[in-house]
Amino acid sequence: MDKLDAMHMFVRVVETGSFTKVAQEFATTQPTVTKQIAAMEARLKVRLLNRNTRGVSMTEAGALYYEKCKIIVNDVAEAENVVKVRQTQVQGQLRIGSSVAFGRRVLIPLAMDFMKHNPQVQVDLSFEDRYTDLVANGIDVALRLGKLADSSLGARMLGINPWVLVASNTYLRKHGTPRRPSDLKEHSTLIYSSVQGNDIWRLRSASGEPVSIPVTGRLRSNNLSALLAAARSHMGIAALPRYVAQDSLKDGRVVEVLKTCRLHEQEIHAVYPSPRLVPQKVQSFIAFMQGKFDDAWWEELPRGG
Repeated sequence: MDKLDAMHMFVRVVETGSFTKVAQEFATTQPTVTKQIAAMEARLKVRLLNRNTRGVSMTEAGALYYEKCKIIVNDVAEAENVVKVRQTQVQGQLRIGSSVAFGRRVLIPLAMDFMKHNPQVQVDLSFEDRYTDLVANGIDVALRLGKLADSSLGARMLGINPWVLVASNTYLRKHGTPRRPSDLKEHSTLIYSSVQGNDIWRLRSASGEPVSIPVTGRLRSNNLSALLAAARSHMGIAALPRYVAQDSLKDGRVVEVLKTCRLHEQEIHAVYPSPRLVPQKVQSFIAFMQGKFDDAWWEELPRGG
């Protein structure tokens, strides 16, 4: 038994006046309690309690020791209670990570809504396109797109992020509209270097067959907004997440190309530093996010952003 437990036992012996009652509280035996107090006295080289047939009383040294032990025991209990309450309540700072485009277009309005429902939470949004170490960067929970590597992180799948091919009507009138995936070889494409770095676009044909198409183009970027802007400026065909292209599809600045074909779809996951002892604020945020990426979730996004 450590010193803190022994102090707690000593305090309760003084307060109850009974070794037997304390043994019951600590789920042990009366001789064990007696031995612990005796060991404490031996270590301190002073008698703390007087025992007689009428009960237990403190010596002068015991009274001084009791007052100090009571403060320590109460402080520890209060510290543990603060942590337990914080763990079970939705409060405190919640640091959320995401990629830049997904964070700006998708996460911001969702985070604002979460904050409205949880007024005791302060949110810190961190957007990075590079891989971020959650522990090293103090991230409580991150939204990540794509397959997750095996790791010690906790994770919860939230939904699917589909991609589409888009181009402006002006570009298509000038260069023709692709009718089959192989037609993309003859077009100028706008390449997202973070995903399509090898200049190969992978689609599924109308019949469900996987097709890999080598593509070329004058513009590549690791920024999705830049590729959307280029597509709207009639510079070529872009492969974009549907949430990025949604507003431009609605207002006709771009149109979907090869509608019968499907591009890759990314899984959307909430990841957090450990699957064990997940803080309540993280659990609540994940629960809030579940159901947000069902069906055509991109159509529910506010315009702009």
